[in-house]
Amino acid sequence: MILSNHPLKTDANKETIPRHIAIIMDGNGRWAQRRGKPRTAGHRAGINAVRRVVEACGDLGVKALTLYAFSTENWKRPAREVSFIMRLLQDYIDKEMETLHRNNTRLQFPGRQEGLPGAVLASMERGVRLTAANTGSVLSIALNYGGRAEIVDATRSVMRAVERRELNPDDLNEIVFNRFLYTADLPDPDLTIRTSGEYRLSNFLIWQNAHALVWITPTLWPDFGSADLQAAINAWHNSRGETL
Repeated sequence: MILSNHPLKTDANKETIPRHIAIIMDGNGRWAQRRGKPRTAGHRAGINAVRRVVEACGDLGVKALTLYAFSTENWKRPAREVSFIMRLLQDYIDKEMETLHRNNTRLQFPGRQEGLPGAVLASMERGVRLTAANTGSVLSIALNYGGRAEIVDATRSVMRAVERRELNPDDLNEIVFNRFLYTADLPDPDLTIRTSGEYRLSNFLIWQNAHALVWITPTLWPDFGSADLQAAINAWHNSRGETL
């Protein structure tokens, strides 16, 4: 389940940018292949893109950023690649949590904890504890995440609440169900970005993306930067009939 804390506070009446941006970070392998490098080089370059985008969102005042880092389906990749990704993610968390804390950013990890390496879980827990009281933006790194798995887990939680007589089935509606999701403390994404030109959500935030603008770019994730982010935000403004 999600490692999270208190609700995110936003002012929807003063939106000049999306409150919540979600990103499907795709294309690390193709980026490496085009350069004659191993896939691990693409994943390492992808971490640099994460740093750029986190910083850019902070500069813009985006309240919530959710990054699709590792899906429930990614376990099917070669074991050596999975191990490398896990070490890379742990290293990112360990190195960045102090900076995120200084910037008043709260860190959380939507997804299932089962199956994640103990060292990764320990880093996740340290990051969550360190940033728990922060009141600025929220960085969600989706690890071992799947949209269908999230809905299944939420349904189980609803059933347990009914069994404990904490919830009347007749009171269940979309608002109540949302409280049982991993992202219960976040607004739904306003803008979801997919890199590498693929036209799929890939089981990412299936419930939450019901009304998001999904913006596709052919740019591979390691090459994604602030200019690409601004282009996506411009598209979001245009979809709302606004001009910058």
